[in-house]
Amino acid sequence: MQPLRRGDTGSVVTEVRAILAGLGLLDDTHPGASIDDSAELAIRHFQQHRGLSVDGVVGSETFAALAAARWRLGDRVLMHTPAAPMTGDDVVSLQQQLVELGYDLGRPDSIFGPSTETALRVFQRDFGLRADGICGPSTLRALKQLSRRVVGGRPQVLRDMAAVATAGPNLPGKRVVIDPGHGGADRGAVVDSAVEADIVWDVASRFEGRLQALGATALLTRGVFTDPSDAERAGFANSVEADLFISLHVDSISSPLGNGVAAYHYGTPTSASWIGERLADLAQREIVARTGMLSVRTHAKTWALLRLTRMPAVRIDIGYVSSPLDRARLLDPVFRDAIAEGLLIAVQRLYLPSEQDQPTGVMQIPEVVGPQLSPR
Repeated sequence: MQPLRRGDTGSVVTEVRAILAGLGLLDDTHPGASIDDSAELAIRHFQQHRGLSVDGVVGSETFAALAAARWRLGDRVLMHTPAAPMTGDDVVSLQQQLVELGYDLGRPDSIFGPSTETALRVFQRDFGLRADGICGPSTLRALKQLSRRVVGGRPQVLRDMAAVATAGPNLPGKRVVIDPGHGGADRGAVVDSAVEADIVWDVASRFEGRLQALGATALLTRGVFTDPSDAERAGFANSVEADLFISLHVDSISSPLGNGVAAYHYGTPTSASWIGERLADLAQREIVARTGMLSVRTHAKTWALLRLTRMPAVRIDIGYVSSPLDRARLLDPVFRDAIAEGLLIAVQRLYLPSEQDQPTGVMQIPEVVGPQLSPR
């Protein structure tokens, strides 16, 4: 869709204003008005609360989130429709309730897919209902009658922690999908000779080589001349059943003062990827320790790239080409080597038990080889 900005009018703007008013974010006394100051402020508030990029512009991702926010559990019958999967806040509410009751459907992602249908069928069978995988009135009544069965921690976090422990410290056997942002005709952020698509491709290639040398399987989401959509990149990672997904980007803003490295993982106020959050933190800290870059910290987001991947996923923004300081660094091959090494060490540290882990910035590649020899 064409992004909607301040001053735009039309039927879609009317729909956006109506949704914002329904969410209590906008006093919509003029339903046919444009995106004015109050509407833009409401959009920014919505984006911040939903873990989206806060720019006040209604692009495809913000519009999809607005459309999903209209639904509450019980507003409609929910079921798996493969041709056009149902999405919405009602779906994520159902998923969260099933997870809290102990049913494993993966991370709640607001998409009614096969895993949600399977978990719902098991719940229905356990409760003595017809196991049809359809969330209708009888299933809703059953959900309301039950309280949480899982205690002592959030179920998905416990499963994530168990998955890391079971995987063992060895990198051989691990499958890591590396996603260099942009590509093809989309060059990303460009300032002078610094081109985002080229920089992240080079870092991804260096990171890939290091992973392969240590026995891990590393796969890239794109070639030099291709630019898959976020859904296609996530779909590729899902199809190869990757253990981790790491997306690399470079940022750019209007001010030359903005600089540093930031990391992002999937997370909402009620749902998050524990492994993704830990990997984002490890990668951000290892890169900062090795390069001296400013830490812009880690952040939870609901971007499609992070939400649609079934495995832990992170996005690392490795600097600002709009910053003279970062730009000079990003054009230096030695600096890009340091970033690739930091990413490798972060992946290894994710799987190391606490007694083998080392402080940030001190572990070197020769020390990564050691754990590969220990039994899984």
